[in-house]
Amino acid sequence: MVTNKKVYIVILNYNEWQDTIECLESVLKSDYKNYQVIVVDNNSPNNSMNYLIKWAKGEIDLWLPDTNPLKNMSFPLKGKPIEYILYTKKEAEKGGNEEKENKLKNPIIFIQAEENKGFAAGNNIGIKYAFAKNDFEYIWLLNNDTVIEKDTLKKFVISMNENKNIGLLGSVQYYYNNPNKIQAIGGGFNKLTANFWNYQSLKNIEKVYYVYGASMFFRKECFKRVGLLNEEYFLYYEEIDLAERIKNSVFRQKVDKNIKIFHKHSGTISKKGNVFREYFLEKNKILFYKKYYKPLILIPILKVLKKYLLSFDKKYLKIIKEGILK
Repeated sequence: MVTNKKVYIVILNYNEWQDTIECLESVLKSDYKNYQVIVVDNNSPNNSMNYLIKWAKGEIDLWLPDTNPLKNMSFPLKGKPIEYILYTKKEAEKGGNEEKENKLKNPIIFIQAEENKGFAAGNNIGIKYAFAKNDFEYIWLLNNDTVIEKDTLKKFVISMNENKNIGLLGSVQYYYNNPNKIQAIGGGFNKLTANFWNYQSLKNIEKVYYVYGASMFFRKECFKRVGLLNEEYFLYYEEIDLAERIKNSVFRQKVDKNIKIFHKHSGTISKKGNVFREYFLEKNKILFYKKYYKPLILIPILKVLKKYLLSFDKKYLKIIKEGILK
């Protein structure tokens, strides 16, 4: 049974406005209509917001080759212009301008962050806008480098309606460039080895410890119980931190095998390189243990220390120091 509960869809953009436009075009084809899109630009240095507004006005369009196997998820394109409102972070977190919004028909909410404080902080701006409005039931945090099928949103709402104890619902991620291959169904964790991994087979769906961060569908009450995304991490471990908090709440999390998205897989991070990625993965692992598994904190510290002893690269000492002192 499909309810008519409102969903806010929060999409975080950083530089990759072309990906965001493709994502938006697929979202706007959704056959579940009670939703509103929030796009937060995380202070992109390439003037992304200007391009997103040009797209909404119909001044630029999405182009994909006919050979793209997922082109039908974004085409035919949504008619333009599309109504929108642009807010600053401060304006958005106060709930925007209700009078102005009421004059428009479900506008896209564009929010410009004044600084990039990371994945969690950027998404939290959109979440805070939704809570200031307080007219919704669900929030979907969706990566900008994804596309979805037209019934994906409806499936999320139906699944949540059927599972009242679920606070966070995940989907199966398929590779955008190989749409028949699973990228991840969620992640696993061994606290005694400090190892995290992605499951890539549906047979492991019941073993999922944390929902994959590219697509996280929340019940409003879950955020009220466990709080918003943890901004201490900047990048990585946000969904793992959430898993710990949800585990200790009245809610549960799961991945619905019947819901899928298609993910391009961290284009912005890939451009920054492996050093950038490793720094946050290792530092935040120590921070995570400090918060939730303090008696075992030597496990991730020793793993990083081993890397230092093998390379004598002082960045590993910096990682240990910052992870502990954060």
